[in-house]
Amino acid sequence: MAVQRSPEEIRRSIEQNRAELAHSLERLRGEVAEVTDWRKQIRDHQKQVLIGAAVAGFVLGGGIAAVGGIFRRRR
Repeated sequence: MAVQRSPEEIRRSIEQNRAELAHSLERLRGEVAEVTDWRKQIRDHQKQVLIGAAVAGFVLGGGIAAVGGIFRRRR
């Protein structure tokens, strides 16, 4: 059996839902801004970034040296 609500109750419910949605949207915007802040992410994970950069430099440097060595051997 459906409960009958007055138009005023329906309006209050809609306004309450709007307010809750606005609050949730603001919270989501804040969370998205925090997650997508790459400068903060780098600051928070500085050690891992430095290790990754060192490994990448080592691999790239070694790869370049290896390719250079291959070309020098062919001569």
